[in-house]
Amino acid sequence: MKLFAELNREQIRALAPDSLIVLPIGATEQHGPHLATGMDFLTVEWIARRAAEVAGAHIPIVVAPTLPFGSSHHHFVFGGTLSLSTKTYYLVLYELVESLVRDGFQRIFLLNGHGGNAELMQLAVRDIVLEHPVRAAAGSYWNIAWDALIAADAHRGRRLPGHAGDFESSLMLALRPELVAADRPHRAPSGDTDPHSARSTFRDEQHGAWKKIDGYTDSPAAADAARGREHLDVIVRAVADTWVRYYNA
Repeated sequence: MKLFAELNREQIRALAPDSLIVLPIGATEQHGPHLATGMDFLTVEWIARRAAEVAGAHIPIVVAPTLPFGSSHHHFVFGGTLSLSTKTYYLVLYELVESLVRDGFQRIFLLNGHGGNAELMQLAVRDIVLEHPVRAAAGSYWNIAWDALIAADAHRGRRLPGHAGDFESSLMLALRPELVAADRPHRAPSGDTDPHSARSTFRDEQHGAWKKIDGYTDSPAAADAARGREHLDVIVRAVADTWVRYYNA
C-alpha cells in the first residue's frame, strides 16, 4: 500500500497503470453536541488506509488524500458545518477523479464516509467512464460491509449507520476517544435496523426532519469502544475484500 501524497511524480507514473487508486471522501459537519465535526472524514480515512494495508497483500493499491468536505447543506441549521453545494460537489468529485485519470490510473474507487455524498459520487464515476476508457466505482463503507455488519449484529438496538448515534459514536470511541464527549445524549432504544433497509426502494425526505431530532439519530449514550473496534474490524475486512475482487474482475 502506498500513499499518493508521499510519492513523487515519477513513482506515481510508474505505479498508476497497474494500481487501484482509492479516493476517500468524507465531510466536516455537526455530529450532535458530543462528536467532533470531522467524524466522517477521520473515520473513512482510517478505514481506507487500514483496508489498503490488508488488500495490499494481494493487489497494488494507492490511497489518495482524503477529501474532508462533502454535501452537507442539510446540517447548516446547527452550525459547525463546512459544505459544498450539490453542483459544486459533483464538479469537485468529477475533476478529482479526472485528475487521477490524467495521472495514469485506470482503476479508481471512491470510498465514502458521509451519506449525503452517495448519489453525487455515483454520478461522478458514471460520467467519468463515459468520457474516459477507465474503470471507476464508488461505495459507502457501511453499504460495502452491510451484510457482514448485519451478521455481526451491528443493527441490533441501534440505527445502522445512523448519524452521530450509537454506531458512529462507537466507531469514534474506538478511533479517537478524546473527540467524544463523556456526557453523551441519551434516547430510548430505537429498536433494530431493518436488515433490508440498505436496499430500500425509495428515499423519503421531510423538511425540518434533522432539526426535529436535534441532528443525531439514536442514543449516543449507548456507544461502546469495544463494540466500535469490532465493527471497524468487520468493515476493514469487507472493504479490503471488495477492492481485491474489484481489481481482479
